[in-house]
Amino acid sequence: MWEIRIGDKKIGDGEPCFVIAEAGINHNGDIEIAKKLIEKAAEVGADAIKFQSYHTESFVSKNSKHYQLFKNLELSEEDFKELNKFANKEGIIFISTPLDLEYVDILDEIGVPAFKIASGDLTFVPLLEKIARAGKPIILSTGMATIGEIDEAINIIKKEGNEDIILLHCISSYPAPFEEVNLKAIITLRNTFNLYVGYSDHTLGIEVPIAAIALGAKVIEKHFTLNKNMEGPDHKLSANPEEFKRMVRGIRIIEKALGNGDKRPMECEKDARISGRRSIVAKMPIKKGDKIMRENILYKRPAIGIEPKFLGIVLNKKVKRDIDGDDIIDWEDLLGA
Repeated sequence: MWEIRIGDKKIGDGEPCFVIAEAGINHNGDIEIAKKLIEKAAEVGADAIKFQSYHTESFVSKNSKHYQLFKNLELSEEDFKELNKFANKEGIIFISTPLDLEYVDILDEIGVPAFKIASGDLTFVPLLEKIARAGKPIILSTGMATIGEIDEAINIIKKEGNEDIILLHCISSYPAPFEEVNLKAIITLRNTFNLYVGYSDHTLGIEVPIAAIALGAKVIEKHFTLNKNMEGPDHKLSANPEEFKRMVRGIRIIEKALGNGDKRPMECEKDARISGRRSIVAKMPIKKGDKIMRENILYKRPAIGIEPKFLGIVLNKKVKRDIDGDDIIDWEDLLGA
């Protein structure tokens, strides 16, 4: 498949996993905390930091029990413009999820290099269409969704002429129980839609997102906080800076360990191929002109002589020289070999 560019990063086969620190609303409505999250995300190796952008009145009904919560955590349009500039200064990609239609235009104008669509908005057709028309890569979370619903969302986006879609497998439970994470769905999504697939994590700890790399995840998104004990709905299930740093390190190790799938002797095995394999060795002295027989040979390390797999060729061959017991036999020792 083609590669997808987000800022100066590439998403594709053979490319490093794109790691997103999901700050979300963990800034607690304070732009200074948001800046600190950006600083720390850059320090711990995230490729991007992501927030959530919304006007509460356009996003949540005033009759909802969550209205006041989101209102208290709302940042302004000017805040996001400032945070984007701050992220650029810190050398980390700035992304935010628009949770209302107006913020699609605002974020586009700010210059976000990609749009993230939340799992809850996978069926919000007007938002899908508007984001698709912006012509930027789309990271589409699939929590709570059926294959059919995902297919519908992809078709809506592609109908607007946007093919740069990355799916994120996700379980929309906070925290998500390990037995319901279903990481193998990453493979299903890749095979079904022939798109790059990543994983948005809501589990406790860092083991699951690292494991997702081995199943082919090209993007990892993990909630990020400065301190798990801060007030707010997402802090406890988020990774703190030290955990996030360990997660990124684990991801990079697994990426290296996966390799390219070709089964061949590796460079680091070069010496082991000699020291760990065997040669045909004289069990006792063999006089010049005598034949190699099963009775007068053994098989011992290292493999610097004739390998045992050539026994059928070696048997009954005469030797050119006197061979001492425990000598390794080489092809040059044989007549007619």
